Amino acid sequence: MPIWLIVILVLLLLVILYTILTYNGLVKGKNNVLESSSAIDVQLKRRNDLIPNLVETVKGYAAHEKTVLEDVTRARNLSQSTLDKQASLNDKLAASDGLTNALGRLMAVAEAYPDLKANSNFTQLMNELSNTEDKISYTRQLFNSMSANFNTSIQQFPANLVAQSFNFKPFELLQTPENEKAVPKVDFKS
Repeated sequence: MPIWLIVILVLLLLVILYTILTYNGLVKGKNNVLESSSAIDVQLKRRNDLIPNLVETVKGYAAHEKTVLEDVTRARNLSQSTLDKQASLNDKLAASDGLTNALGRLMAVAEAYPDLKANSNFTQLMNELSNTEDKISYTRQLFNSMSANFNTSIQQFPANLVAQSFNFKPFELLQTPENEKAVPKVDFKS
C-alpha cells in the first residue's frame, strides 16, 4: 500500500474521530442546557404547589383582602398552566414574574397583620417560599451558564463546522425582567 494512501486514510480517520467526539460533546452540552431548563420547571412547580397553602393561611387572617388573594390565585393558575402545557421557557418565566409580583402584594398585606406574621404555618410557608425563590434564581443562573458554554462551543472553530452540519442552534439566555432591575428607593426619614 502506498504511503500517500496510508496518510490519507489516517487523516480521514482523524477527521471522523474528531467529528464523533465533537458531536458527542455538543450533544452532552445541549442535554446539560435542557436539564437546567427542567430544573427551573421543577422549582416553579414547587413554588406553585406552596401558593394554595399560603393563600389559605392568609385567608384566615385577612379575609377582607379578597382582591389580593384572587390576584395571587389567578397568577398561580397562569403559572401552573404554562407548566402543564409545556410552554416555552420565556412564557413560563413571564408567568412566574407575574406570580412574583402578586406574592409581593400578598406580603405587603401580611405586614398589616401581626398575628398572621406570628403564625408558625405562615412562617414555615414563607421560609419554604423564600428557599424556593433562591433555588429558582440559582437554576436560572445555571441555565444561563450552561447555555453560554454551549453557545460558545458551537461558535468556536472548528467545532462550529460540526455544529452547523448537525444543525445545533444556540440557546437564548434568560434576561432579568425590567421591573427587577430597578433600584429600590430606601427612605430612612419616615
